[in-house]
Amino acid sequence: MITELAVERVEFTCGTCWYRWSVDYDVQRNLDGRGDEWEYFYRDNAAVPSPYTPEGAPPCEHCGRHWVGHLVARRPVPLPGAEDAPRSRVPAKGLLRPERHLAPLLEAGDHAQPAPGPAPGPRSTDPV
Repeated sequence: MITELAVERVEFTCGTCWYRWSVDYDVQRNLDGRGDEWEYFYRDNAAVPSPYTPEGAPPCEHCGRHWVGHLVARRPVPLPGAEDAPRSRVPAKGLLRPERHLAPLLEAGDHAQPAPGPAPGPRSTDPV
């Protein structure tokens, strides 16, 4: 069962060349049948490992090193079912806004990047 949906902006700072970038991830939390909760991360509609772990850290586009990201912004996506939420019936033939199937993908990196500034020092949570 889905317990939470959100978009999380994760910032990365390369500890080798100090390049900074950020990426938006779609995050889904699920409760399994045994009561354990799991997180799933998606980038550009593809499942990826958590960007908060060394295994999921993307490479720096300048030097190729991997650095764990940190959360800088978050937007929860409401789950369906709120009584006061306006809703629109989707026609049986699925013709509601057919252009949505042709719209370009809103990519995870399509947002303003962090402004250049003084290079922050490495954090203790950054892997090498």
